[in-house]
Amino acid sequence: MPTSAIRLLTALLIFLVLALPAVGSEGKAAVKGRFLGGQPTEYPSWFKESFLELAEDLNEARAQGRRVLVLFTQDSCPYCHALVDRNLSQKDIEETMRAHFDVVLINMWGDREVYAVGGQHYTEKQFAAAMKVQFTPTLVFLGDDGKPVLRLNGYLPPDRFKLALEFVAGNHFQNGNFNDYVAANSPPPPAGELAAEDFFKPGPHDLSKIEGGIAVFFEQPQCPACDTLHQGPLTNADTRRIAGELHSIQLDMWSDEAIVTPDGRQLSVRDWARELDVKYAPSIVLFDRGEEIIRGEAFFKTFHTQGILEYARSGEYRDQPSFQRWLEARADHFRELGLDVDIWE
Repeated sequence: MPTSAIRLLTALLIFLVLALPAVGSEGKAAVKGRFLGGQPTEYPSWFKESFLELAEDLNEARAQGRRVLVLFTQDSCPYCHALVDRNLSQKDIEETMRAHFDVVLINMWGDREVYAVGGQHYTEKQFAAAMKVQFTPTLVFLGDDGKPVLRLNGYLPPDRFKLALEFVAGNHFQNGNFNDYVAANSPPPPAGELAAEDFFKPGPHDLSKIEGGIAVFFEQPQCPACDTLHQGPLTNADTRRIAGELHSIQLDMWSDEAIVTPDGRQLSVRDWARELDVKYAPSIVLFDRGEEIIRGEAFFKTFHTQGILEYARSGEYRDQPSFQRWLEARADHFRELGLDVDIWE
């Protein structure tokens, strides 16, 4: 075969190879990863049919001796589904909700018009941003004056959720905060050991000297939800790596141990947790440059646990103040790489 023909054939073969789609280890063309774990939710018919004029909702509820509960959700939110499926399906919880609360549903990405108690006009997504909603479900219980008397960020298991309902329905917020109520009605467990992780920095802790991101894991002994965190999300290698790149510490939220806070004050852990309004264990509170960035509370899955840690570690919260928007972009990035994303794993 002439040399020119060989060169032409070689060039043609190279072109064909380069033109082929990328293939994975099994010889299949690379495809976008799947998005798993989303759960559509059918909300109870007894939720209030609201025109989202919150002052009017407040007046109607007050006239009936009830309170307004604003529930922020989003489509395909598995945590919202758990709230309905695991909590509101329990007879005593449903009866308490129906007797004492008018539930107003707001989609944190929706475009319906909302008129706040003070008369301000928003779309649903603007109102969610103004309320600094970072997780769904977020539940905001309003007092008679329209100001929040309790806020729950994220899903709470039924036992703690019942305490929250009792706290508001019984007007206990008039005599103290939710932490006091929990301590009185669900006392701290006996002393015991917290689950250890090798990425936790040893004490004593002076957080005022730390440059960079800080992750404070508030936990307590004999805590099933804490055990779930350690036996689930914190076994993930990438999550552990990110936690190790932060200054991660673990604190017993009921302890009298002294700590120097990021702003340089010396407090007991118990008093600091109370000041931060840490309501339940486990809670992970993220700081950078002495300021709280974001927190995750009570119920954790791997994707979201890793997400809040990386959101703080990377510093990307400075450019994208919406954690949910940032998390959506992160999921899309992984899927473009051909990786499945399971938000309920």
